[in-house]
Formats: sequence, C-alpha cells, structure tokens
Amino acid sequence: MFNLAHSKEEDDSSWEAGQQYLFDISTLAEADEIVGAELRILRKAAENRSLASSPEGMLHRLLVSACPDQAGGQEPGLLDSRAGDLLGSGDAATYQWEVFDAWAALRPWAEPGGRPQRPPVLCFWLRVVSAQTGKLLSPRQLGFGREHPSHPHERALLVVFSRTKRKDNLFKEIREKIRTLSGGSELPPGSLELSPGALAQQKRRRRRTALAGRAAGGRSQSKKLRSRCSRKALHVNFKELGWDDWIIAPLDYEAYHCDGVCDFPLRSHLEPTNHAIIQTLMNSMAPDSTPPSCCVPSKLTPISILYIDSGNNVVYKQYEDMVVESCGCR
Repeated sequence: MFNLAHSKEEDDSSWEAGQQYLFDISTLAEADEIVGAELRILRKAAENRSLASSPEGMLHRLLVSACPDQAGGQEPGLLDSRAGDLLGSGDAATYQWEVFDAWAALRPWAEPGGRPQRPPVLCFWLRVVSAQTGKLLSPRQLGFGREHPSHPHERALLVVFSRTKRKDNLFKEIREKIRTLSGGSELPPGSLELSPGALAQQKRRRRRTALAGRAAGGRSQSKKLRSRCSRKALHVNFKELGWDDWIIAPLDYEAYHCDGVCDFPLRSHLEPTNHAIIQTLMNSMAPDSTPPSCCVPSKLTPISILYIDSGNNVVYKQYEDMVVESCGCR
C-alpha cells in the first residue's frame, strides 16, 4: 500500500534559489509500518531557454533537503540529488516527474515511539545548482515553480510506502468519507448511507425487477429451476453508487457473485467441505429437516483502489477479497 499526499508549494523571498513543499502526513495509519517514501515533483519545459546559452550551461544538479527551519537552525542534510538538464521542446519532453528518495525524512517519524502527538507536517527544500559554475539557480529556470498548478494532478506528491498485517476494510473507508461529507456527524453502528443518486438508482432497479417478474408470469424460482452452484456476473459501478466523488479509479469493475444449488451429488470442482458433503446428503434424504449447503465464494482476489480519503489525501491501496474467482459449496 502507498499513500499520496498533495503538497502546498511555496516560494519564499528569503530563499530566492529554492522552493518549499509542505505535506501533512497526520493521516498515515498508526498500525502501518512505513518502509519508504518518495518525493515526486512535476517539471515542465522552461518558457525561457536562455539558460542554455548562459555561463551556467545546460547541466545542473537538483538537490532536495529538509527545510532549514526543520533542521534546528543548522544546514539541512541532503536527502537526495540527481542530474537535471533542460527539457526539450518536443511533445515527449515537455514535462517529466522528478523522483527523489525522501525516506530519510520520514525514518525518525516512522521508528517506534517516534510519532509525535501533534499532527506532523514535512517540509522539503528544492534547490538547483549549475554543474558548470556551482551557482544556485532559481528552480523556475528549469521548469519548476508553479505556485498554483492549473490541475490538481500537477501538484507535487509525497508517496509513502507502508506494510501492514491487517486487512484493510473498504467499509471503514466508506464510513469515514460519509462522516466527512456529513460534517463530522456520527453514523449509527452498522449503517451505510447512499447518496440521493444511488437511492434513485435503487428505486429504478426495483421497478425493473417488479416488471420483469410480472412479464414472466410469476414463474416459480424453486430449487428445480435454479442452476447448479457457479460464478455469475456482478458488475459494480462506483458512479451508480454515488461514490465517484471520492473514488478516482477504477470507476467500475467485475466483482462476480456465487449463485445456484448445492444438491446431491456434489461436483468435485465445487470443492465442498466434509461438512457440506454430509449436509447435502442429509438434505437429499430429508429436505424438510436439513437445509442444503450454501453456494459461496471459495476463492477471492484483491483489487487496488485510488481514492481521496477523509484528510483530502490521494491514497492508493489494495483491498483483499474484492473479486470472486471461484465458487464452492459450504
């Protein structure tokens, strides 16, 4: 799992040759073990290309440090550096993401007992140095420095890699998002509110189901007419659920579901448990006294979801048990 926190980009007049990038990391889960971090900054081709013909030349070093005020008044230690030449004018070279290793900045916070009580804010300082003269240059000269990016996806990102032993529950994320949208009011235990659009979709589905039932002449849905236990289609559309305002991707996916009869004799591909075999045998002998075994998922696989959490951070997380791969009798 990794989190993507958006930055607040600032140019400080006292640091003419540098830029600050601020990140609120207070929403990182306490239970997660942080194992790495990257600072990603989008760089565009500079509008003024006169730097190429200046004494500073075309080759430069991009330096990322902690901000001076976070270094206790001392010269901040270098976190990462890389070469940075001028971007070309072709379509393929008009922009690129510069990726810096930011793990050293999070390591003290991630160590046991290192997480502060107050919500932490990380500040990174980007500087550009001419490889030819050693002179500090304004990052704007190399295409950095959009104080107010025209698109949210152009903002700098702090990508935090973490490892957890627990299974993340999508229901928890849904409840947190609903609580945020409802102004922080608590939801009753076990409740899950849908948006007005999702409720309207539900009503339309009920009407279609009722009409289909009448058109079919009310034919029986008895066990004899049901197919054997197998995987059936179940297409999930987050937009229809009213969740597209916080789920970025995917907007839909195929979840599948299990349906059908687990009757005697059970097929081997259904991988029935010993209990299901006995229960099915008893049901075949006395249907009124013993219910049949149930057709349920026997194998589930995860999907990854990119969404906006309650702290307004972009999070990319893998959720287990989201897609039915096979069905069985239990």
